[in-house]
Amino acid sequence: MTISVGDTLPDVTLTKATADGPEQIQSSEYFKGKKVALFSVPGAFTPTCSARHLPGYVEKAQDLKAKGVDEIACTAVNDAFVLGAWQGANEAGDVTMLADGNGDFAEAVGLTMDGKGFGMGKRGQRYSMIVEDGVVKELNVEQPGDFSVSSAEHMLGQL
Repeated sequence: MTISVGDTLPDVTLTKATADGPEQIQSSEYFKGKKVALFSVPGAFTPTCSARHLPGYVEKAQDLKAKGVDEIACTAVNDAFVLGAWQGANEAGDVTMLADGNGDFAEAVGLTMDGKGFGMGKRGQRYSMIVEDGVVKELNVEQPGDFSVSSAEHMLGQL
């Protein structure tokens, strides 16, 4: 079942990419007491994710924070080392990278995709959500191959 607006995010272990290396964190703890602009990409270093999705959030980070967002986070079915390298390569210090290496979070929110045709296996879909104190306030799921409603620009219009 896909998560919906008004639902509480499931509690799963994610791995936060930090300067000191991977740090495991429970999603319930990470989202507790804050407003988070969360977006999901099918994979770090993939074309749309690297050329448009992440750069949009980097460029609009201060605008999002000015509208009340405490943190901007990106999740992907990649390991923390890959997400950390992607963060560095894109100068994305304002974006917290939450690795979902086994796809547990993507599966728990019901937003997985089959990337086998591209040699990627099970991945998270492209989406964005506004989460307040662990509760989904906005949810924007892209149609396969699209990139519009999960963008930072779209999210700014929702805040």
